[in-house]
Amino acid sequence: MLVFLGGGIGSGLRYLLSKTLNPYTSNFFLGTFGVNIIGCLIIGIILGISAKSTALSNNTVLFITIGFCGGFTTFSSFALENYGMLREGQITSFLLYTLSSIVVGILAVAFGLWLSKIV
Repeated sequence: MLVFLGGGIGSGLRYLLSKTLNPYTSNFFLGTFGVNIIGCLIIGIILGISAKSTALSNNTVLFITIGFCGGFTTFSSFALENYGMLREGQITSFLLYTLSSIVVGILAVAFGLWLSKIV
């Protein structure tokens, strides 16, 4: 039930942020990029905190990581947006968006884990 509730909250927030931010950029989906990077940062922080202490219960970790982050981040939208850029021949935008999403996402997880060590 916690995963279900967290997923619903995450999905609703993702929709609002994507709808708000995506129209401001052409050829780079800022809303989708933003939620994916924020989700990576959150999951890094939560998993880092839970690995070093018992401050978060297993239910809280499930609610936030699997539920909220699972609903908040979106690989399917990312893939669809990339497909659209390829279909329209926007190779440079495709490469920039794809590579920056992957690299910055991994760095955000690492940064979240690092932040959890100093908190």
